Amino acid sequence: MLQNIGVPGLILILVIALIIFGPSKLPEIGRAFGSTLREFKKSTRELVSDEEEEKVEKKKEKTLV
Repeated sequence: MLQNIGVPGLILILVIALIIFGPSKLPEIGRAFGSTLREFKKSTRELVSDEEEEKVEKKKEKTLV
């Protein structure tokens, strides 16, 4: 979905955000969005690594039996 936006679309979104929230609130919103995105990526990585660990454990169990 976000792949199809392009540069003109991003500029339009930024202008609309500037009009709605004003220049004083934009840095706060950007920081909040960045920290939320960072936390989401961290959680996703943890889930993927947990699944990979479970697969490794299952393979070890199969080889022991």
